[in-house]
Amino acid sequence: MTLPAVSGSTFDAEVLGSELPVAVDFGADWCAPCRAVRPVLAELADRYQGRLRIVTVDTEAEHELTGRYGIVSIPTLYVFHSGELLRAIPGARTKLEYAAEFDAALAEAATL
Repeated sequence: MTLPAVSGSTFDAEVLGSELPVAVDFGADWCAPCRAVRPVLAELADRYQGRLRIVTVDTEAEHELTGRYGIVSIPTLYVFHSGELLRAIPGARTKLEYAAEFDAALAEAATL
């Protein structure tokens, strides 16, 4: 599975306006750690389907979004729900670490 990409023109509707929590993977094609986590995130996207969406933002093409959210290192994942930032997850992580972060974000989102 390839993760869907969002851009400055679609971010507000697809991420901030989503009924489901959304994990946004800020990264770039030249970034080796970013490339390494994409298959992990794609696998997790299947596992969390219907509960959490996972999308990507190309930091090379989307300078406005990168600046708006203060992204200074990649990969960085932000998890949003109902327009609110729930979690910032900097750096490459293992599948178990991402799953734990996503589970915690989903538990938090359920209380909002």
